[in-house]
Amino acid sequence: MIIGTVKEVKNNEFRVGLTPSSVKEYIHHGHSVLFEMNAGVNSGFSNEDYINAGAKMLKTASEVWNASEMIVKVKEPLESEFGYLREGLLLYTYLHLAANEPLTKALIESKTQSIAYETIELEDGSLPCLKPMSEVAGRLGAIEGAKYLEKPFGGSGVLISGVPGVDQAKVAIIGAGVVGENALKMLVGMGARVTVLDINLKKLTYLDDLYGNRIQTMYSSSDNIERCVKESDLVIGAVLLPGAKAPKLIKRSYYKDMRPGSVIVDVAIDQGGSTEVSKATYHDNPIYVVDGIIHYTVANMPGAVPRTSTIALNNATLKYGLLIADDGLDIAMNRSEPLKKGVNVYQGHCTCPGVCEAFDIPLMEI
Repeated sequence: MIIGTVKEVKNNEFRVGLTPSSVKEYIHHGHSVLFEMNAGVNSGFSNEDYINAGAKMLKTASEVWNASEMIVKVKEPLESEFGYLREGLLLYTYLHLAANEPLTKALIESKTQSIAYETIELEDGSLPCLKPMSEVAGRLGAIEGAKYLEKPFGGSGVLISGVPGVDQAKVAIIGAGVVGENALKMLVGMGARVTVLDINLKKLTYLDDLYGNRIQTMYSSSDNIERCVKESDLVIGAVLLPGAKAPKLIKRSYYKDMRPGSVIVDVAIDQGGSTEVSKATYHDNPIYVVDGIIHYTVANMPGAVPRTSTIALNNATLKYGLLIADDGLDIAMNRSEPLKKGVNVYQGHCTCPGVCEAFDIPLMEI
């Protein structure tokens, strides 16, 4: 199979779909790899690195798209890339379709076979290709939240750790999945007073056993969410419903009781966000203020640390990419139930329940 990777066109997206190491693996399996010139430069990979790995460099993205049988990306195609979509093309990337109706329609109409990293799901419900970016986003969420609490960035002027004789910042993490756990790990290390909310009592018990009296765990009821949000200096929205829109758990009515300059880091923004005023931002203008509350809602947070993120992402996605390339999509998804769950658009039909529900599209069972 001819595998291609291109430079990402999303604003301030510095990751790349394939590392030179992954290129070597595809070639070792008998495939050929094309890459757009300078596709990996922002992640620290030179053109020579790819050429030495055995890939062929093409000057433009259009050349790569048109010559490839499978495109491996990081982020979903933007409107400027819709013209490259075509019947028979395999697209392997993050899609987050439940929050993107134009792209969903473009993939269906073009009959592009579309596999989403974020809905590849193991038997235990874990999401192996989303996990590494959730780990990065959770840790970055803590760092960015602490930064925007600083007064020069518009924050309330609270130091996340406090100092002897002065309270630490109060932080609420809504959702104890991979994002929430990694944010918690960072924030406990930074010395914050953290409350973690989730509906999974087993997970809350685990975290309570792990951290003891260094954290507070609470059941994620609407009453508890409201109370914790109002009392917190920093709120991290980390709720994920795989393949579906994020629930709007953080209400605007809570803001009037929060300290002006408090911060909400909405890591769920890829799936539409967890506040009633959520809108995606970019790294060059990452925040906006509503009712005195700072919202950090960058939809590609891991793109800020592309070297780490690209390598971590490839570690997780290469396995399934090779499966598709080696066997073809039809055989591959019959051999791998997790991969089958990753297929969002197949032969011009929506195959992901959460996406179909979001846009009232008929579901095709595969």
